Amino acid sequence: MVRAFLMWLACTPVLAHPVPESPQWLIYPGGDGPGKGRHIMLIAADQEYRSEQSMPMLAKILSRHHGFDCTVLFGVNAKGEADPTLPVYPEKGKEAEFKPHHIPGLEHLASADLVVFFTRLLTLPLTEQQQIVKYVDSGKPFIALRTANHGFRGPLPYKINGKQVRWGEDVLGGSFLGHHGRWQADSTRGVLVAEQRQHPVLRGVSDIWGDSDVYRTYKQGASLPADCTALVWGQPLTGRNSDDAPNPKLEPLPVAWVKSWQTSNGRQARVFHSTMGSGIDLQSAGLRRLIINATYWCLEMESAITATRSVDIVGDYEPRASGFNYLKLGVKPQPVSAFR
Repeated sequence: MVRAFLMWLACTPVLAHPVPESPQWLIYPGGDGPGKGRHIMLIAADQEYRSEQSMPMLAKILSRHHGFDCTVLFGVNAKGEADPTLPVYPEKGKEAEFKPHHIPGLEHLASADLVVFFTRLLTLPLTEQQQIVKYVDSGKPFIALRTANHGFRGPLPYKINGKQVRWGEDVLGGSFLGHHGRWQADSTRGVLVAEQRQHPVLRGVSDIWGDSDVYRTYKQGASLPADCTALVWGQPLTGRNSDDAPNPKLEPLPVAWVKSWQTSNGRQARVFHSTMGSGIDLQSAGLRRLIINATYWCLEMESAITATRSVDIVGDYEPRASGFNYLKLGVKPQPVSAFR
């Protein structure tokens, strides 16, 4: 009987990862877990908050502990290296020499069940912009982290009923309007919205802290759009330590919310946005749980969210500090494989 079982096991087909291996991106086949058979694509293409380190870290957690097949795409330079040092604006007087950014593998968005965007002020070729728009307008869910709310330097080629769709304000529910406090001097304590404590995305979430500051996404005196449900308030602290005091002069602002996006065909896509998410922010187990819970919610799998499902980091994770002083921080272009 044992021999028969082993023979059956050997003949049972193993589901292949939906994206082929390539030196231009990373794939993480899913193990056992609720996410088995579902594909999450994470896009690391910012220049400030070390998404090139944090997105592979999240992909390993989602694949190892939760069973999702994961793919991480990167913004790369002309050599094909993952390059967070690429400029986002042309040098004055040399506008003609400015080269657009490039994210290999966007054609595989078609196989994704969920996309996590961590982009910043990208200028992409039209074909790559169209691939992103096709996914966003498909009705499939997506997550946006930190700078993703100003993830593209210009408007995407996306109109509904002849009206230009604004990526931050319309799709995500808010764009970057400024630092609410001192940039690279304050940090953020996440406070759960009391009225939403039973929301599935907050299940088991506690003790959120990150060394990035709070973003303002709406004008003073206004609020989140009516179609957004705030889940976490961000209270600015007076320094960059988790036990620093709250800044009494700065009120908390929303740093995580959910909403839906209605596509050109009337489909409703579930959306989660967090303006926290730097590499160091994601050392917070509470923030990791929030984002991982959000992946389940976005995929309409909230019944599988538990307060104890592991969000432990797989292997080593030593994120570099945020910022643009690349030489001092040790940030440089590297082969994609260096971030595995």
